[in-house]
Amino acid sequence: MARAPRHPIRTERRHSSPVVAANLRPTDIWTEPVERLLSRLSATPSGLTGSAAETRLAEFGPNDAAAVKQVPLWLQFLGRFRNPLVIILLVASGLSAASGDIASFLIVVAIVTVSITLDFIQESRAQSAVDALRQSVAVTAKVLRDGQPRDLPVDQVVPGDIVELIAGDLVPADGRLIASRDLFVNEALLTGEAYPAEKSVGDFSTAATSPTGATNAVFAGTSVISGTASVLICQTGSHTTLGGLASSLAEKPPVTAFTVGIHRFGMLIMRLTVLMVLFVLVINISFHRPVLESLMFALALAVGLTPELLPMVVTVTLARSALELSKGKVIVKRLTAIHDLGAMTMLCTDKTGTLTEAAITLLKTVDGHGNPSAHAHAYAYVNSLFESGMKSALDDAILVSSPIDATEWTKIDEVPFDFERRRISILAEHAGGRRLIVKGAPEDLLRLSSRYEDADGVEHELDTATRHTFATTLDALGAEGFRALAVASRAEDASISSAAISDESDLVFSGFAVFLDPPKASAGATIAALATAGIGVKVLTGDNEQVSRHVFREIGVEVTGALSGDELTHLSDEALIGQLARVNLFCRVNPQQKHRIILALKRMGNVVGFMGDGINDAPALHAADVGISVDGAADVAREAADLILLEHDLSVVQAAVLSGRAAVQNVSKYILMGSSSNFGNMFSMAGAALFLPFLPMAPIQILLNNLLYDISEIAIPFDRVDPEDVAEPIAWDIKEIQRFMLFFGPLSSAFDFLTFYVLLHVFGAGQALFQTGWFIESLTTQVLVVFAIRTRRRFFRSRPRASLMATAAAAVVVAVGLAITPAGQWFGFTSPPPLFFAYLVGATAAYLALVEVSKRLFYRHLALA
Repeated sequence: MARAPRHPIRTERRHSSPVVAANLRPTDIWTEPVERLLSRLSATPSGLTGSAAETRLAEFGPNDAAAVKQVPLWLQFLGRFRNPLVIILLVASGLSAASGDIASFLIVVAIVTVSITLDFIQESRAQSAVDALRQSVAVTAKVLRDGQPRDLPVDQVVPGDIVELIAGDLVPADGRLIASRDLFVNEALLTGEAYPAEKSVGDFSTAATSPTGATNAVFAGTSVISGTASVLICQTGSHTTLGGLASSLAEKPPVTAFTVGIHRFGMLIMRLTVLMVLFVLVINISFHRPVLESLMFALALAVGLTPELLPMVVTVTLARSALELSKGKVIVKRLTAIHDLGAMTMLCTDKTGTLTEAAITLLKTVDGHGNPSAHAHAYAYVNSLFESGMKSALDDAILVSSPIDATEWTKIDEVPFDFERRRISILAEHAGGRRLIVKGAPEDLLRLSSRYEDADGVEHELDTATRHTFATTLDALGAEGFRALAVASRAEDASISSAAISDESDLVFSGFAVFLDPPKASAGATIAALATAGIGVKVLTGDNEQVSRHVFREIGVEVTGALSGDELTHLSDEALIGQLARVNLFCRVNPQQKHRIILALKRMGNVVGFMGDGINDAPALHAADVGISVDGAADVAREAADLILLEHDLSVVQAAVLSGRAAVQNVSKYILMGSSSNFGNMFSMAGAALFLPFLPMAPIQILLNNLLYDISEIAIPFDRVDPEDVAEPIAWDIKEIQRFMLFFGPLSSAFDFLTFYVLLHVFGAGQALFQTGWFIESLTTQVLVVFAIRTRRRFFRSRPRASLMATAAAAVVVAVGLAITPAGQWFGFTSPPPLFFAYLVGATAAYLALVEVSKRLFYRHLALA
């Protein structure tokens, strides 16, 4: 039997479509010759044309392994009607229409539609605004299009693209290396291996049966640790190795206390609503009231009491906070991080850019005795010049300060920088000789050196006394606030063409490159302000203790305790926790130690924020409750972060914290209002059902009441927050909300029952007047009590937003207007006597006064019970 060809060619739908990536088996990416892959993908080393890329994007879709097909807006809108309560209500009102009550059916449909539309528009606008903010800081890839490199969003990468990678980049898709230099990639996401894998161009990875062994290919989701590369993209989106693992690798983000609290509140109200509705329905049927009318009443009551506005309020409030934060140069990637920001009690941050200006300059290059050294400067310059990875600010400072003529130097090989070794080595050739030049942490290079050279280049033995002298020189530089890198080297045989970590020994110590990074004048005041706001700051830095202590002194912050990375190594987790209360400075720590410190702080009950921008900061950013990075950070750091700062400054974080707390407070306002109002209405409805010969409100009146109340609450996300309400971290407390509901709900019912008595025994109300009177009183007290509940102050001492006042006033005016105009007949209203409105004013004033007194009692004695 004839065998199918190994690489079947698909019949193309259009001439411009490539011979597609879908026909590539995973192993073809690393086993096929590069020329054949280019041919099969209809690609060239200079990249695709813009038009070809657009065609492929349309065919293969966005490059997102976890992409979910976007549901059209009109389907999202219709999906809002899938609420079982709404469906049953519409069916019941439809049956009512079939029996002749068409007007009620039309009014019910109109009210439900308007309510859902308002909710949908508000939430959709908010979500669109947040999505636009996320896109503004989305990770990009450098792609060759029309022969020119362009920075494009990662989801725009298509098969056949040529992507250029440098250290710190995320690999956007699966592809074959067509050029590389000293490339090391972190593949832990796919392989579980913590150590970087070396990659190089080649056509002979045929023995590899999985990505683990494919040394000539890179895969989506991995990250470049060091080196550079050009990659031919072969598979994108769900066709990548990561896409194939997406279902098993995809993890939901940790559920926050805020999310749990919102869910618990919603479930609490739902359970109480179901019980109350069943009670009312049973009572009405047992009193032989019309079954259909009783069912519609119970369903309308359930719709009215369900906190259906809560998701919109949460989304709009957090989205508005995100928009406000963007004006303050903070981009929010995960909305619920705003709550975590408001709850944050501890912030861990690096020193550079937060305590200092991050304006690093090379002041001088000296030997171990502190004398100027041209050799140390030349070696530092050559090392930084030939480094292929992401250059640090220290490298940039070396290269712009007194450049040397390096045309006679030739790079042979490189041992890339990593955070464990804290150094980088360059094997270079000069004047016929080869030399390994090492630049890195001074303590480590002194340990690895056996000799030193003086300012004239003469080598000497590095004995114990001289080591002590050099260490003293380093300490003196640190005490003056100077950062230092050490430079050392050793001669190599001309036949040596590669370098390895094992070569970094028996070095000749050349000296120190000395840098100045001025302390930030505002840092001390910002740290003090954060402390006043209940947030401790711990500095996690790679610098030595002397430099860090000098910066602390300059900004006026006390070092309460310090630990070095070496000391951390010898501490158990329990011992570390014991030290954390006093230590606010961690020096010479690597990324793994930062991760460990954050986990220990969380074990102590802290809500921890972490600011990081390095290639290896992703684990710490993930571990923190709030991961914070900066716009110029490595891709892996920005991808892992929840917040992106457009300005590297602690004051930006402080402002963001206050905004986050304000957002949570506004959500809490709605929940406190809704919980007390709903619980009070449950009591009132249940009580009314026991003694009234008719329904206390018609179903359409309940729905109208709910719609008007929702309209009055729409401005809650935009309300002002009292300064004292954001003075401390805000932790979500569902128990306090329950106590508030149980305390203020019956208080609301007491005035409902008073209104029942007045309507029945003072005004001799029949069904129409009773329903009208309670509709007006219920809505008026519900809406106006918002101004008392929204603040812990006396309500007249806390100014709400004009928009909230306007929506509240509009709701009350509409309610009263419907009752006294002919339009009210559509809803079963009748015009109350003038004396009723006098009662309404008095009752409302008395209710607000009682709420004020009760509020002070609650917050003094019951809130923290």
